[in-house]
Amino acid sequence: MTHIVFNEADVKVLESAIELDEQLNGRVICIHDDYAVGPIDNIYEPSGIEERKAWWQMVCEGGDYEQKSSDVLKDDNATLESLIKELQENDEAQIWIWAAQNKHDVSGYYWLLPFLKPFQGRVQILYLNNLPFINEKGNIFYPNWLSEIPAKEFLKAKKLARDITLSEFEVDPDEWTKLCVDNKGVRMLEGGKKLMQHEYDFYDSELKKFILPEWQKAGKIIHQFLSKAKHTTGDAFLLWRLKVMVAMGMFEAQGKNGQMKEFEIRQITKAE
Repeated sequence: MTHIVFNEADVKVLESAIELDEQLNGRVICIHDDYAVGPIDNIYEPSGIEERKAWWQMVCEGGDYEQKSSDVLKDDNATLESLIKELQENDEAQIWIWAAQNKHDVSGYYWLLPFLKPFQGRVQILYLNNLPFINEKGNIFYPNWLSEIPAKEFLKAKKLARDITLSEFEVDPDEWTKLCVDNKGVRMLEGGKKLMQHEYDFYDSELKKFILPEWQKAGKIIHQFLSKAKHTTGDAFLLWRLKVMVAMGMFEAQGKNGQMKEFEIRQITKAE
């Protein structure tokens, strides 16, 4: 059995759950790219893959995440090639896809689905959509991310595993195709598996609220945004948006551009 997750943090907690239940025994692989942001037009073609890779390189250029841009897409495509080969060679191989109700997991699910359509009947989904779990303190909560769920709670979650139906393999890729054609830069989860798209500047208006007249490090601004904003995204994307707004002359900056701990930003002060 192969378990698929969409966040690095999910790997560790699922591996801990596997240690508690031999029925879950199998390897855990992670899809690393964040398909909730960035270009997705022709995403399964070499031109679309290269466009997305170039976009990530632009987003991460010269900053803390520069290495990320050169690894993510390469890793995902290599992972899928290996997985498909295994499924072709071993008729007993099974796939379990784990996803929580957030735009990152759902976008990753949509991206993944066309690769696995030929193996319908051997692919199961565990979509933890609005389901209650018990946290370490014994309180009921509704997780947004798999990594928030204690390992022992996964033993109950496994009962939710079900085959991805032939209908889902037909309909869900059509929904993803519509999003790919529209090709806006930000995808948001409206509920269930319904994704809506917005322009790349979707987070800017909220991000601006945390930029003060005083100099602040980019890392602090992003941390405050992630702690308080209703809709959030990855810090690499947010750092890029800060750089874009500075380049547009909306704010002042000093220090090394793109470095969380050295790049400082403030509101533009009027000359006296």
